[in-house]
Amino acid sequence: NGGIALELVYEVEGCEVIWAVKDKAVGNTFFDAGAAQFLIPSLEAAKPQEAALCKRPRYTTEEPGGVQTFTADRNSHKHGGWTNPGSALGPDWHQGIVLRGAEQVCDRPSLGHLGFPVSSVGSWPVYIHLTNRKTFGCDVIVSAIGVVPNTHPFLPGNSFALAEDGGLQVNDHMLTSEPDVYAAGDVCTACWEPSPLWHQMRLWTQARQMGCYAARCMAAGVLSKAVELDFCFELFSHQTRFFNYKVVLLGKFNAQGLGSDHELLVRCTKGREYVKVVLSGGRMVGAVLIGETDLEETFENLILNQMDLTPYGEELLNPNIDIEDYFD
Repeated sequence: NGGIALELVYEVEGCEVIWAVKDKAVGNTFFDAGAAQFLIPSLEAAKPQEAALCKRPRYTTEEPGGVQTFTADRNSHKHGGWTNPGSALGPDWHQGIVLRGAEQVCDRPSLGHLGFPVSSVGSWPVYIHLTNRKTFGCDVIVSAIGVVPNTHPFLPGNSFALAEDGGLQVNDHMLTSEPDVYAAGDVCTACWEPSPLWHQMRLWTQARQMGCYAARCMAAGVLSKAVELDFCFELFSHQTRFFNYKVVLLGKFNAQGLGSDHELLVRCTKGREYVKVVLSGGRMVGAVLIGETDLEETFENLILNQMDLTPYGEELLNPNIDIEDYFD
């Protein structure tokens, strides 16, 4: 029910797709039920013309002596071990791939199985049994069930300290418990005292940020120079596209860790935008922006500045006020 599932059911065409979700709403990794209801009609709407192909740079690394060459680009894949490492999935992973069925059976997924996870899988090519006692015969099952740290290749012969979630513990310089060994991305767990507005979420954006920061820390260590925690760890931020909508998540966008001590402001225009703001003590601590809202920069500044917004109340999301100009 995360990003890959959301993208897959929207991009696949001409196939009968049955989307069985273990939760009561789609996309609950990122959204609340209100945002999910905003997105679902997009599955039945006509798709816009595809955007131009977006490619990332290709990187090549040679071992000493040029014995073996590893490449990592948007089209590479992992086939076990270190034989063919590849980059993590980004927002354009499906670009350049034909995701249309040859038989043109059906163009829209079925969403009639919310809240019923898979109970078992049988043979045929494959049968899938849900907890609501429904059974479906399928050609293929895509199991999109989240990310866990893959630390097993690194543990034998080492004494890495592991976090509760199984990730390699890293300090605020991305350094593990082993001397001169750094870790970044899904394999590690941030074990420093985080900013009140940041939390770890195993996404491609954070993996990229951690990787860049780890490289800086490694270089600083070699040169015996000090390096401060990167600014990207001050505020959680993630931008992607779901159902052809731009999606921006900021701070404690789902009120993570706030308990009941928070207030929500919501603005929704069907088929156009969904805006949710999380306030704590009158100050903005998180936001969900779906659509071309042009509010991400303004809200990012308001979250970082921790300005008291109590005097503005619900007018904060008044569509007739150009809030980005007001707080510029």
